[in-house]
Amino acid sequence: MAIRKAHAVWEGSLKEGSGQMKFGSFEGPYTWASRFEEAAGTNPEELLGAAHAGCFAMSLSSGLTREGYTPQRISVSALVNLGRVDGKARILTIELLCEAQVPGISNEKFMELAEGAKLGCPVSVALAGVEISLQAHLVQ
Repeated sequence: MAIRKAHAVWEGSLKEGSGQMKFGSFEGPYTWASRFEEAAGTNPEELLGAAHAGCFAMSLSSGLTREGYTPQRISVSALVNLGRVDGKARILTIELLCEAQVPGISNEKFMELAEGAKLGCPVSVALAGVEISLQAHLVQ
């Protein structure tokens, strides 16, 4: 299997400093304010959400294909909730929001496969200590 890499640099103190995160063709700045407030830039939780959304979409596509369904489109958002536990920043929950176009599948079968993808995608498995919820919907 492949080894994937990402890189980050941080310069300065926590609140006044800044950094750059890079992976593949993505490079983005991050700061204390972009992580804990609503300032411009990215943050680790946003990138984790993107990884989780992408992993779930691929896992769902795999499960659908194995069962004989060809998805036309799978759109996934991940809402990563960063909060405090005992005064320390922690990822509290991740909510996966999925809309999919899958011809010929029943809602029951789709939900079964979506739940399996939520439990089985590698990013979900890596995040086993975080509560992960799923809202999945078939669209025409």
